[in-house]
Amino acid sequence: MLDANLKQQLQGLLTNLREPIELVSSLDGGAKSAELADLLDEVAALSDKVSVERADDDARRPSFLIRRVGHPEIAVRFAGIPLGHEFTSLVLALLQVGGHPPKVAPEVIDQVRALEGDYHFETYFSLSCQNCPDIVQALNLMSVVNPRITHTAIDGGLFQSEVERRQVMAVPTIFLNGENFGQGRMELEQILAKLDTGAEAKAAEKIAAKDAFDVLVVGGGPAGAAAAIYAARKGIRTGIAAERFGGQVLDTMAIENFISVPHTEGPRLVAQLEQHVKDYDVDVMNLQRAEKLIPAEREGGLHEVRLANGASLKARTVILSTGARWRQLGVPGEEEYRNKGVAYCPHCDGPLYKGKRVAVIGGGNSGVEAAIDLAGIVAHVTLIEFDSELRADAVLQRKLASLSNVKIITSAMTTEVLGDGTKVTGLSYKDRGKGELHQVELEGIFVQIGLVPNTEWLKDSVALSQRGEIEVDHRGATSQPGIFAAGDCTTVPYKQIVIAMGEGSKAALSAFDYMIRLPAEAAVEAA
Repeated sequence: MLDANLKQQLQGLLTNLREPIELVSSLDGGAKSAELADLLDEVAALSDKVSVERADDDARRPSFLIRRVGHPEIAVRFAGIPLGHEFTSLVLALLQVGGHPPKVAPEVIDQVRALEGDYHFETYFSLSCQNCPDIVQALNLMSVVNPRITHTAIDGGLFQSEVERRQVMAVPTIFLNGENFGQGRMELEQILAKLDTGAEAKAAEKIAAKDAFDVLVVGGGPAGAAAAIYAARKGIRTGIAAERFGGQVLDTMAIENFISVPHTEGPRLVAQLEQHVKDYDVDVMNLQRAEKLIPAEREGGLHEVRLANGASLKARTVILSTGARWRQLGVPGEEEYRNKGVAYCPHCDGPLYKGKRVAVIGGGNSGVEAAIDLAGIVAHVTLIEFDSELRADAVLQRKLASLSNVKIITSAMTTEVLGDGTKVTGLSYKDRGKGELHQVELEGIFVQIGLVPNTEWLKDSVALSQRGEIEVDHRGATSQPGIFAAGDCTTVPYKQIVIAMGEGSKAALSAFDYMIRLPAEAAVEAA
């Protein structure tokens, strides 16, 4: 199942095993079980510290347990075949169960070890989901570090009946001791914060004790990362406070317009951005949501950013790069059925709707691409566009028109998401030409109608456009001296990764130029 190049890479990684491990399978007579058996045999053949055993002791088949020989409490389980985006999760699980130390801060490891109680986690993922591996890897690591924690990662596309019984309609979905624990991407620190109620207060206390920054970047997407790197290269005190490092790029599947890189994926690019930032002396404060910006009372003074956890950060200059999020329909039923049939990531959640009828709302590039992708998985796709014609590139429209299981409806305004109280059963739309109302029976709705800037918290601090974007000049300066902005949250046109990076770099250079031109007395006072 693994090609020669992948086998060679994996063989090199398995030399890091410190303890012997065994792969214990539970199989049936199906084709997927045969595939899993072949995969486990291939992995075991690459290291004399890996062995294979068939036990058939788990109800989910195919599945397998990775456990340390002589220490059965150190183990993780996969239900399914962890290839695709989850192959990295498999490799890390092999190494960590085998005693290779994880690349996690010692204080975080100590926090996992200190958790009291018994925690049995189950995570439903799809092989095409780029957000799922972070959850799977975090919970696998926790189960290796703390023997009272167990984790089973389940391929929702392979266990459809189980997914339907537990009403899993979005991935990743996490259950803890049989109860729903959360949905969507979560970092290890976020999981710990939900389990350890004192974690947030400790983090707030630590942040509040920090000295003022020369440049504080709020937001960790491409614009924020570029701003931090450019600022740090000037040798000034630089920090990043980000609700989610990587931002919207983490939800992007294929990136083919990042100049000099013909193809990459969002999570891979974010990992590279994070490593590049860490190569410099940048204080990265992840999982920190900004709630209020208080500009300095006088030019050259300190600006204040208040965080959701109660802590505050101060800085001589601030660069706002909070990005944007998926725009919602704003119709009855949407919020009620979010993650219960209403979804925003076709790559992540598409496999859960195999053989079902779905709709895609939006006729731009994102919407048409989503419809094309979903058409290969689901029974039927209805694409609904508000305008009188699709707005996607011609090449995408031609591909969409060639698909037999896609229906296109234009001049249609979605008016309501319909459901039975637990899941989506359809939607209603209004024909904008005739004024007639129609209903479509379906089981999933994928919303692809653009982005909205994350700027609500700034409405009393800096000037915003009618769309809520931060107004900036050609230098990235906002209406407040010493406060700059960059990326998708600003009035700069064309929301693209490469543009955001350039704008972030420009904002950092402008912030540095602003500081060196301050009167000497103002600079001394701020310091």
